[in-house]
Amino acid sequence: MLLSDLDYHLPEELIAQEPLADRASSRMLVVDRKTGTFEDRSFREFPSLLELGDCLVLNDSRVFPSRLYGHREGHTGRVEIFLTRQESGDGLLWTALVRPGRKMRSGERIVISDDLTVEILGRGEFGERTVKLSPTGELFSVLDRAGHVPLPPYIRRGDSSADRERYQTVFARERGSVAAPTAGLHFTPEILDACRASGAQVAWVTLHVGLGTFQPLHTEIIGDVRLHSESFVVPQETVHAMNAAARVVAVGTTSVRAIESDPARPETDLFISPGFEFRRTGALLTNFHLPKSSLLVLACAFAGSELMLAAYRHAVAARYRFFSYGDCMLIVG
Repeated sequence: MLLSDLDYHLPEELIAQEPLADRASSRMLVVDRKTGTFEDRSFREFPSLLELGDCLVLNDSRVFPSRLYGHREGHTGRVEIFLTRQESGDGLLWTALVRPGRKMRSGERIVISDDLTVEILGRGEFGERTVKLSPTGELFSVLDRAGHVPLPPYIRRGDSSADRERYQTVFARERGSVAAPTAGLHFTPEILDACRASGAQVAWVTLHVGLGTFQPLHTEIIGDVRLHSESFVVPQETVHAMNAAARVVAVGTTSVRAIESDPARPETDLFISPGFEFRRTGALLTNFHLPKSSLLVLACAFAGSELMLAAYRHAVAARYRFFSYGDCMLIVG
């Protein structure tokens, strides 16, 4: 299969630029793998589609303000440092995407604020940089003040104070993601209570979203794709809950990658593509994904490429809202 096989036309006005005022008011396209059909529903109906014995798995990773703006020492032009992966236990060494990249050589120092500077140490395989942060004070307190919410580039506006709460799930606990696990953005505490009332058990994984989730793919042949590793944890209580469940309902592609990976490992670079044998996932709640992305490839692996692309064409025709702040899809059957 070629990456170009997983393309679709999306009018730009369908890319959600703002979150809905009410998280749970999103639309939800229910796709049935067995019948090959789909149906327009509301996310508020999601708990009613769960069953006694289901295990609902959610990613509790928390987004932090990982996008930094500053200038090179001795210069005035703006430099963007987008932290993507922590590389040292003290939190000072990171992999980052840097713009403008060509000018950023090893040894360059970027002034972010009065209490934070960044030094470029080296260059990676795909143009990412290794950087060292020098904060005055506790690092994440400094980042909370100096950093920006890492909204995706298809949201064509600057981040606002409201994004600090809305580009975050209500159950986010473990800090470490540089993009939100967006399928979880639809949940409210009331919806979670309704899921439990339906007879489903709620279980947690942590996968810190980084380049492995959102970076564009660099090869046309899907079988040649390699993803960056991301740290993850599947607690033993979650493993036990999944083992006892009649059906595992994964919320988001990050939850799928976590539960389908070896829980004994601290990181995963699992790339799920058509032909993959799902061992855990019985249903999937997911947002609509970019054309030719690893996330769309995963959805096609779970539902079948033909059905998934037909569902996407329907969602476009029905004017669903797409991507991070958009509507969602529930794949069952």
